[in-house]
Amino acid sequence: MRAVPHFSATYAEARDKFLAAARAHGAVAAAHVNPTLGPDGGELATDTALIGRPDAPHLLIAMSATHGVEGFCGSAIQTAWLAERRFADLPADTAVLLIHAINPHGFAWVRRVNEDNIDLNRNFIDHTKPYPENPGYRELRDYICPPAWDDATLAVAEAKLADYAARHSAIDLQAAIMNGQYWDKEGVFYGGNAPNWSHRTLLTILAPFADSARYAAFIDLHTGLGPSGYGEIISNHFGNLPGAGRVRDWFGSEATMIDDGSSTSTAVTGDTQLGVNAALPRTAITGITLEYGTVSVPEMTQAVRADNWLHIHGDLESELGRRIKRQIRDAFYTDTAAWKEAVIARAMDVLDRTRRGLAGAAREAA
Repeated sequence: MRAVPHFSATYAEARDKFLAAARAHGAVAAAHVNPTLGPDGGELATDTALIGRPDAPHLLIAMSATHGVEGFCGSAIQTAWLAERRFADLPADTAVLLIHAINPHGFAWVRRVNEDNIDLNRNFIDHTKPYPENPGYRELRDYICPPAWDDATLAVAEAKLADYAARHSAIDLQAAIMNGQYWDKEGVFYGGNAPNWSHRTLLTILAPFADSARYAAFIDLHTGLGPSGYGEIISNHFGNLPGAGRVRDWFGSEATMIDDGSSTSTAVTGDTQLGVNAALPRTAITGITLEYGTVSVPEMTQAVRADNWLHIHGDLESELGRRIKRQIRDAFYTDTAAWKEAVIARAMDVLDRTRRGLAGAAREAA
């Protein structure tokens, strides 16, 4: 398989490739237009492509760009799956729904967050109840998000973060920065105070399947954690929940769990799996995150922090601004042929195994 042609340099190019592949292979496509525009003034939208019957009892969902900039990878996976006709032997009782660029603003503007500086993977939470606390973030806020981005300021900030890691642990520092927070609207990993546009759009997309889908598999496509080019299969379920058991059954020792420490990810609040669960309340859902490694965690979080500073305090057109935009792109997208080949090969295998697992789960329940 030639993987490289499925990747794109911009959101607009990725959207064009995805929609062309959907049209060429008979998928039913729909667009949900975002109220903002791209950096080129172009339309932004979450597009869907459905292969199979809309009332099929078995539904496989694969979603890209939950964290916008990670869409360079996720979009290519979705386009490759269509272009390579991986659906050719799809059973009549199974449908595949590809949700392309659920956060189109972040994808187009090369940001992890959406148009409201919200991390979508922290937004699926009950906003009528008290928000979870993140005391580590509160303690470190002014060093995670410093007011200036120069050598002197960063030296102080990095020393404070290193001290926190020394007093606690590197994983505790990762959790303080990345787990999510709900009070600092100009900070990183902000979960918002209400369902955002992408949150509402996901629920709208999935609503028509709520009555017919008895069994569903959900794959959220991500980058930024783990060894470069490796796609880690992270269970979206905790403990002994049935979904966690199915993930283990389908993927064996390759599956990692956040709650037992085997995953590169720490626990987060308000992730997209909760949105899928809410949209399909009567469906037996098995969810995973397919997470591809790029750079080290410190490099990745540094890029997120820099991009946050740039959009809050900086100038996108300055030399520093352009350098930061390259930095965050490179933190979530490795633009080499070897990385791209590894990504697509792994994704096609995981999608095939997910489809087989979905069929097996339905047979076992029959």
